[in-house]
Amino acid sequence: MITRNSPVSVLPGIGKVKAAAYAKLGILTLGDLILHYPRAYENRGEIRELADARPDGKSALILTIGSDPKVVRLRSHKSFLKFKAFDDSGVCEITYFNQDYLKSVFPVGSVFRFWGKVEQKGKRFALSSPVAEPWAPGVNLPPLCAVYRLTDGITLKQITKDVETALALLAEQPLSDPLPPELIAKHNFLPLAVAEEHLHRPLDKDDLEEARRRLVYQEFFDFSLGMAFMRRKTTAPTAPVCSAGSLEPLLSLLPYRLTGAQERVISEIRTDLAKPVPMSRMIVGDVGSGKTICAAAAIWTVVQNGCQAALMAPTEILARQHYTDLSALFSRLGVRVALLLGATPAAEKRKIRAALLSQNPQERIDLVIGTHALLSEGVEFAAPGLVVADEQHRFGARQRAALAEKGKNTHLLVMSATPIPRSLALILYGDLSLSKIDELPPGRQRVDTFVVDEGYRERLNDFIHRQLADGGQVYVVCPAIEEEETAPDEVDFSGLFDPEPAKPPLKAAVSYAKELAVVFPETRVGFLHGKLKSAQKEAMMASFVAGEIGILVSTTVIEVGVNVPNASLMVVENAERFGLSQLHQLRGRVGRGVRKSYCVLVTGGTADRLGERSRERLSVMRTTYDGFAIAEKDLQQRGPGDFLASSASDAVRQSGELSLRLGNLAEDSLLLTAAAQDAAELLAADPKLQNHPLLVDRIAEATGNLIS
Repeated sequence: MITRNSPVSVLPGIGKVKAAAYAKLGILTLGDLILHYPRAYENRGEIRELADARPDGKSALILTIGSDPKVVRLRSHKSFLKFKAFDDSGVCEITYFNQDYLKSVFPVGSVFRFWGKVEQKGKRFALSSPVAEPWAPGVNLPPLCAVYRLTDGITLKQITKDVETALALLAEQPLSDPLPPELIAKHNFLPLAVAEEHLHRPLDKDDLEEARRRLVYQEFFDFSLGMAFMRRKTTAPTAPVCSAGSLEPLLSLLPYRLTGAQERVISEIRTDLAKPVPMSRMIVGDVGSGKTICAAAAIWTVVQNGCQAALMAPTEILARQHYTDLSALFSRLGVRVALLLGATPAAEKRKIRAALLSQNPQERIDLVIGTHALLSEGVEFAAPGLVVADEQHRFGARQRAALAEKGKNTHLLVMSATPIPRSLALILYGDLSLSKIDELPPGRQRVDTFVVDEGYRERLNDFIHRQLADGGQVYVVCPAIEEEETAPDEVDFSGLFDPEPAKPPLKAAVSYAKELAVVFPETRVGFLHGKLKSAQKEAMMASFVAGEIGILVSTTVIEVGVNVPNASLMVVENAERFGLSQLHQLRGRVGRGVRKSYCVLVTGGTADRLGERSRERLSVMRTTYDGFAIAEKDLQQRGPGDFLASSASDAVRQSGELSLRLGNLAEDSLLLTAAAQDAAELLAADPKLQNHPLLVDRIAEATGNLIS
């Protein structure tokens, strides 16, 4: 029996190669395919005449074939098929390349709906490789045709056909609607299966909006339920009271004075730690605002009270940076610090685990710093007191819960270098108290930001030469690792019927590093990306920190990389492909020392080829330096995707992380409010969803069985 869990290979024509291509899109099953929602729609129902075709995009035309198609063969073994078609306003020459089999498809006198970009030269019109659909009076061709995110080996025609087939096969096994009937009636929703079908094959704009309304509500509803269950897992009835001790020994070692914002945040943290209930606090702050010293104050307070702390970072690079900085600081205070990574030798891991569990305070490790290795079996604590998670938005909620489970009755402190809009933070982390660092430390310089296109390449190279000659170092960030790689497009429903222009090729880190090595022979050019082995990444980054590398070409793996005070220039290639918050993070990699620093955002095409949203996004980066203002704008433009999981080309969406495919918190606030309220009322009446088994299955799958 074919179900939503059946592999995509059950579809006709999907063998190992096509299945592997689909896997690149995260599509393994028929259910995954149905959930691969369109990113835009072609409005083929708006029929135009040739003379009135859109000059800036594609048009739908009803044309009659006026001449027999002829095949012209070229010496290169290529060919093209040509014929003429007409309407009342003119005649158009239509060309298809290397598709001789179409010769019999277009007999003279037949009528087709064509979809493509009309080129006009004087009174002559031309169409190159348009989509063609037979047309006749009474034929109901779909007015809106879905456009999907693609990858190499999967064409729009392929995925459209496969979605159609999957919907037909699954219609034979009706999908049970998980939403309680009373809520469906209350909001006059379409059934879930109908909404999914209409999102892929809408009858008109109103039909599409009704389908989207149901699915967005379902996302918010599922999300609210899932977060509620995960909060239960991370909430303990009691926690150690950590009220004794002074901060003076720690603060006296710092070469600077705390800002007013840091003092306020530390006071809030210490007030929480002094209570017998678990602290659940989140520090949100701009790049370089000094969140780490606030975490250090929390760790010092806990250790003074005889408890242990754990700090988890999302990458080995960042974990090592924390270890280097904090071990140097805490070793002068007698605090024992250990680093636990996946790459840590087995013997060293056993030694660290034993020291974490030691009942002798003189031998026990007070602070362990690491990556996901902290979640592995065997990592337990003798006197757990505090869990700190850095780069909060890069961890799935399930992973945070697992870390908190390592020590029952612990305090929890989470941090994010991405300023998170309050509206989003309340939904994602409604049980967390927020501490906001809205003041940069003295001496931090503003990083001047410029937006240029390929026409400025020579001038940009001259500028890089000058930075290197002055002893500075340069980051060059590319959206892809290798050639022909595609960066994921966000699902953006703000421009459904007017998709942005075709995107230029992506700069690829590996090949571009080789190009730059030729252009800048006076320095060493390195490259860094997530597919390198940990040892390779560490060695490359260490060389850059030591000044042995002048230009580091990287993907966004350096977004939360180590601190390199000598780096004075950040160049972001294909900048239009990044979100605002991500660009802000990248810009924060420079300007950390005494050098005047710059950020140059290079677009992959000319300004007139950029879409309106891309132009607006880059304009915000050029003129705005307040991370919280940038985050609010990013939320309006792109929705919450960046905050729910990393959108970096090196990363994949965290397993078990709840994500929103359609919902936009800026545009769907009423649906969000309704869904959150309905979810709260349902849980109040049925705390374990015993009367709603379909919802239990749905939320359990999304949260990694944290539901209980």
